[in-house]
Amino acid sequence: MEASTPLLKRVLREQLADSVRRPLPRFTSRRVPGRLRMPSKATAVVGMRRSGKTTFLHQLRAERIAEGVPRERLPYVSFEDERLAGLDAGSLHFLLDEYYRQFPVTDGSAASGTAAGCNRASTTWHFDEIQVVPGWERFVRRILDAGDAEVVVTGSSADLLSREVATALRGRAWTVPLYPFSFAEALAHRGSRVPDPTEPRTGRERALLERAFLDWLEEGGFPEAQGLDAATRHQLLRDYVDVAVLRDVVERHQVRNVAALRWMVRHLLGNASGAFSVQKFFAALKSQGVAVAKGTLHELLACLEDCFLVRVVEIESASARKRMVNPRRAYPVDTGLIRVFDRTGRANVGHALESAVLVELERRRCQVSYVRTRQGYEVDFLAHAPGGRATLIQVCADASDPTTAAREFRALDSAGEEFRKRDDFFWSSPATGSPPRLPRKWPSARRTSGCWRRRRRRSRRHHLGASQGTPEVGQQIVRRLDPHRQP
Repeated sequence: MEASTPLLKRVLREQLADSVRRPLPRFTSRRVPGRLRMPSKATAVVGMRRSGKTTFLHQLRAERIAEGVPRERLPYVSFEDERLAGLDAGSLHFLLDEYYRQFPVTDGSAASGTAAGCNRASTTWHFDEIQVVPGWERFVRRILDAGDAEVVVTGSSADLLSREVATALRGRAWTVPLYPFSFAEALAHRGSRVPDPTEPRTGRERALLERAFLDWLEEGGFPEAQGLDAATRHQLLRDYVDVAVLRDVVERHQVRNVAALRWMVRHLLGNASGAFSVQKFFAALKSQGVAVAKGTLHELLACLEDCFLVRVVEIESASARKRMVNPRRAYPVDTGLIRVFDRTGRANVGHALESAVLVELERRRCQVSYVRTRQGYEVDFLAHAPGGRATLIQVCADASDPTTAAREFRALDSAGEEFRKRDDFFWSSPATGSPPRLPRKWPSARRTSGCWRRRRRRSRRHHLGASQGTPEVGQQIVRRLDPHRQP
C-alpha cells in the first residue's frame, strides 16, 4: 500500500511529531551487558513480547538526551499502530521525506543542540516492531548505506536477526537481546533499594532479601506482572504465551499443525529444565492420535526458541551428531511461567533457580551447554564466556542434606576431570538450604553467599558481578576459593 493515502500520511506525521514533543514514559533502567551499538550497523533489540523492548528504546533515547543530543535527532516510530496496517517498505520513503521536512538540515545545529534544524548526519532512528512491515530490511539498509544516520530496531522474534537481517543487511546488524527483569531490576521497579553486594547486612535484612528473591523466582520478571496477585498474574502470563504462539509462531512461520504446537508448548513450559527428546515426544503425540512429522517437531521447537518463549540447551560435545541425537533441556524465558503451566503443585524452586541462572548466563552473552560425564553424572551448565573461559555450574535449590550435597559435588568433580581448564561453581540458595560442609576437594570458606567457586588453574583473582542480585541469594560471587590459601 502506498503512503499516499491521507490516513497513512497523517499517522506518520503524528508519530514523528509525538517523538519530539511528547514526554518520555517513565521506565525502570535496564542493565544490558556488552556493547549496545556498533558503527555502520543497525542495533536490533530482540526478546519475547512484553519483556520491555519498547521501554528500552525510550531508555536509549533518554540516555542520548542526557548526553546533550537534541530530541529532534532521536525520532521514534511504532509500527504496531493499527492505523499503519498494510504499510510496506516501498511506502517508508515518505517517512524520511516528512522527517527532513519537519526538521530540515541546518548547518551548525549539532554544535548548538538548540537550533530548530537537525543535523542529518547524527540522526538516530528508533523503529519499534518494524518486522510487521514487509520488506523493512531494504528500507533499513538504504538508511545505513547512505551513511548519514544510525538505526535501532526492535522485534519479538529472533527471525528478525537470523534470516531477515542476516540476508538483507549482510552482516550490518548488531544484536542486543533483552530479557524480563533480573532480580535487581525487579527490586528497582518496585522502588526497593538495590543493595551493594559487598556491604554487610543484618540478619533481618538478609532474611527480607532472601524472601524477595524467592518471590521473584515465583512471580517472574515481566514488567506488567510485577506486584499482581497470583490469579491475575497467571492469566496475564497465559495471554503472553498465547499471543507469542499465535503471532510469532503460527502467523509468522505459517504453522499448520497448531495442535502439535500447543502440546509442545504445554509440555516444555510444564517441565522446566527437563530433558526433551523429539523422538519420545513424537511417540507420545502418536499415542494421543496427534499426527505430526518428526521434522515438523524440530521446526516447531526452533520457532519457539526464535520467539524467545523457551531457551534450549544442548549437550556439550564436539560432535554435531551427538548434540543432535541426545536430549536437549528446555527452560522458560521467565520463571513466572513455571507456576502457570506446572500441574504437579510443587514449589519448583529448583527448576526456577536453574532457569534464572541460564537466563543470566545468556544475558551475559555466554554460550551454554550441559555436561554428561563418562561416569553418567550430569552438570547443569558449561558456560563459555565471551572472553573464552569456560565455567562448570551446578545449581541446587536445597543442598542442606549431606547426601544431596555429596551427589551434586561428585558430579562437578567428575566433569572437572574432563574439562580441566575451567572454573567450578556450586550454587545453592541460603533461603532453601546450603550444604552443611564442603567436600575435602573444595577448601573451606566463609559462606557469605550461596555460591562456591573453585578454580582449576591459578590466575588473577577478580570479582564477578551479576545483574540479578546480591550475595545472600547467590547472585553475586564475593568469595574466590584459593586451594593454596588457608581460611
